[in-house]
Amino acid sequence: MSPHEVKTRFGTSRRKVLGASMLGAGTMLAGIGASAAGATLKSKGNILLNRVPDLPKGLVDAVNFPLIEAIHGRRSRRFARGASISDGPLAYTSKQKPEALSELEQMLLLTTVAGNTGWSNLIPHNPNYLPHIPNYAGAAGGRTFPSCAGFQITEFFYTDDKGVYFLPTRDMPATSATKPNGDTDLKAYLDAHKSRIVKIADGRLNIPTRPEHMEMHNEWCANVPGSTMIFPVADLAQHIIMALCYFVQGGVCIYDDINNRPIPGLEKFKHLVDLENPYPMTFVEQVSANEVTVELSCSCYAGALMLQAMGLGGWMYDGLNPFSVLGASGDPDVPGLGFRFDMLPDQPLPHVTGLEGILEGHCQPHFKDMRAAVESVVERKFGKGGPFNSNTPGHYKETDAVRRSAAPINDEFVDCVATMAQYVQDTFGRFPAKVPAILTLMYLQAHKLDTGFYDTYFDHSAYLKTHADHQKNWS
Repeated sequence: MSPHEVKTRFGTSRRKVLGASMLGAGTMLAGIGASAAGATLKSKGNILLNRVPDLPKGLVDAVNFPLIEAIHGRRSRRFARGASISDGPLAYTSKQKPEALSELEQMLLLTTVAGNTGWSNLIPHNPNYLPHIPNYAGAAGGRTFPSCAGFQITEFFYTDDKGVYFLPTRDMPATSATKPNGDTDLKAYLDAHKSRIVKIADGRLNIPTRPEHMEMHNEWCANVPGSTMIFPVADLAQHIIMALCYFVQGGVCIYDDINNRPIPGLEKFKHLVDLENPYPMTFVEQVSANEVTVELSCSCYAGALMLQAMGLGGWMYDGLNPFSVLGASGDPDVPGLGFRFDMLPDQPLPHVTGLEGILEGHCQPHFKDMRAAVESVVERKFGKGGPFNSNTPGHYKETDAVRRSAAPINDEFVDCVATMAQYVQDTFGRFPAKVPAILTLMYLQAHKLDTGFYDTYFDHSAYLKTHADHQKNWS
C-alpha cells in the first residue's frame, strides 16, 4: 500500500458523516458507501473522530449506521450480561459477568438522549403576532428531541454502578464543538456535555425489586449491575405556566371547571382575554401533561435508536414506580433522586415539587408565590441567554434583530397569568391542580447484551450485527 493510500484510508476511517439519527447532523447514509459519504456529503454536517483516543471500530460503525436499520432493528433486548431467568420456557443464566458501559459509550448515549444540537430555529411566524414573531420558546438551544412550542422543560438524571448523576442541558447554548462550516469535533462535543454532569449520590439508585416499586416482569432485568439508567424528569408546572402565557397571548383564559366558576380577578384583564369563552382548567392541564409525556418519550426513543447503532442491549419503559424514582415512595430506605414532596389532605398521591438546587418546580414552595414563578418563566425567555434576548448568539444572519422582534411580555400580562396560577394554588393547595408538578414517566436502560440467551432461544433475527460484534468492536 502506497503512502498516499495509507493516508487516504486513514482519513476515511477517522472522519465520518453522521446519519440523521446521530446527534442531529448529516443525512441518512443508507445505500451510500463510506468513501462517497466522505466526499459527497461533506457539506451536510461532518462528525470529526480524529481526536477520539483509541478510536474503536464500534464508534465508526455507529457513525455510519443507517437510520432505517435502527428503526426496523429496534427491539427491547432485556437480557444483560450477568442476568438470569430462573425458570419457565425461557430459563437461562448468563455465563458472563455484568459489564459497565465504557465512558465513551455512556457519553455517546447520554448526548443522544439529552444532547444540545445547536441553536433552535424558534417559531418564525404567526399572523396574530405581527409585526412580532411568536414568543413561545423557553430556550435558545435545540436538543436531540422535540419540545412543544420549544418550551424545553425537561432535564435528565442517570445512574450506573458508581453513582447517581444530573445532566442539565435544557438551557445549554450551542456548543463550540461545532464549527461554522458544520464540522463537529465529537470528542469536544462529548467533553462539553461531560463538564456539565453533577454527581448527586454514590452508588446505584436503589429501586427495590418489589411490586410497590417495580413491575414484576422487570424484576430480573431492570436497573441491573453494569447498566446505565436514564431518567428524564419534567417541570410540568413550568410547562403549564408557559401554556398559560401562550393562551393569554392569544386572548384566552381558563376557568375552574371542577367548581364550575370563573377565576375571580380576571375581569380587569377583559381587554387581554376573552372572559366569555374560557378553556376548562383541567383540559389545559391534561393537554400539557400529554405534551410533556411526548417530550420524555421522544428523548428515550432517540436513545433506543442509538442502542441499535452501538450494539447495546436495553429498552425504554415505564415499569418503575415514578414516586420510587423521584424519592416520594414514603420508604426511607428508597430515597430515589431525593425530590421534595408533600402529602396533601384528601389526596392519595404525593405532590412532588422539586429537588432543591438541582431541579426546582415552578410552583410553591420553591417560589414565594405564583407570580414569582411566572416572572421566572419570562426571565428565562427574555433574560440573559434566553431565546428572545438580543445578546444571545445564534445562527441567523441578523440574530440580534430576530431575537428582539419577539412579542413582548409586560407587567400586566404577567399579572393576568399570575392571577390564574395563584387561584389554582390557593384553591387546590397546589399547582397544578390535578396533574403532577414534576413528571417522570419513561426511562431508558442500556446494558451489554448477552447474546448467548438469544442464540439459545431465537433464530438469527434476535439481534443485529452490531450486537454480535460489540465486544470486539468496542474493546
